[in-house]
Amino acid sequence: MKNIFQPEVTAEIIDRINHLTPNTPQLWGKMNVVQMLAHCNVTYEMVYDNIHPKPGMFMKFILKNMVKSKVVSEKPYPKSNPTAPQFIIKDERNFEKEKARLIEYLHKTQQLGENHFDGKESHSFGVLNKTEWNNMFYKHLDHHLSQFGV
Repeated sequence: MKNIFQPEVTAEIIDRINHLTPNTPQLWGKMNVVQMLAHCNVTYEMVYDNIHPKPGMFMKFILKNMVKSKVVSEKPYPKSNPTAPQFIIKDERNFEKEKARLIEYLHKTQQLGENHFDGKESHSFGVLNKTEWNNMFYKHLDHHLSQFGV
């Protein structure tokens, strides 16, 4: 799996994002392009913005034991994979704002680097190593950018 912490990989992802337009159609799934950008931003909001409630002990146990391995592994997500409720975007969003936010989060993540994330606790899965953080970040973005053909 590509390493999102490497500048050239971050640049590649940003280039793919910059190929999106407000009218880029999805190849599968229900989200439109702006909902997808906002959806991808949720991952970074959970890391940087502390605006999403943390799961309780029971839910965190379930997430760590049943979901974590699917999220942090190198195995690609299947098309039309179920989405956690906090990642579902129903309201209208501004394309340029969501795109700019995602790019800003990517720059911040790359600049902090993998050592910053190695052993850092995630919002939902407990402590992750740098490879797990990379897989979670890169795989999610790659999945959704592919969903929109970029």
